[in-house]
Amino acid sequence: MDAQGVNRREALRRLAVGGAAAAALPSWVETLSAFALDHAHTHGQRAAAAKTAAAWKPKVLTPHQNSTVITISELIIPQTDTPGAKAANVNRFIDGVLAERVTDERTKFLAGLTALDERAKGEFGKPFVDATPDQQTAMLTKLSTPPVDEFFEAIKSMTIIGFYTSEVGMRQEMGDDGTLFFAEFKGCEHPEHRDG
Repeated sequence: MDAQGVNRREALRRLAVGGAAAAALPSWVETLSAFALDHAHTHGQRAAAAKTAAAWKPKVLTPHQNSTVITISELIIPQTDTPGAKAANVNRFIDGVLAERVTDERTKFLAGLTALDERAKGEFGKPFVDATPDQQTAMLTKLSTPPVDEFFEAIKSMTIIGFYTSEVGMRQEMGDDGTLFFAEFKGCEHPEHRDG
């Protein structure tokens, strides 16, 4: 991998986990974030993103959990004059990561979704997705205020990674209008794969 790839990967990792704040993250959040970053780079443009919205079905998330993930990720990276997390199918990315992560991290992430709904029901009398946008923003603001909620750190991290490694995010980051191309393709640089 070239230096630019390493720098981009490190930049994404720092952005996703908050740079210096990464040392304070619970190990499950750090592990899940690292796995999500590896998942994004290993799978490139994910097959799920190619499927139509009607054909795609979550592997791990229930329909309600999927709606909650869409809502939260769109609040983290909203659509403005450019697409947001929903347009980048960040929910599909998160579901894909969770599907490959049959561990304690997945259990804790799903428990975080449940706890968020319970908190919303306690504060607003309804699940998080049914709360008003102002109520949702207020709740996420509380969760992101130190000490930051573990679940919020996990979903924020995966949202950032999922967005900035998606086609939509790459276009925003690189200013690609669909006409970007590489003048040269170096191919694999491993010694065993080079031509004679």
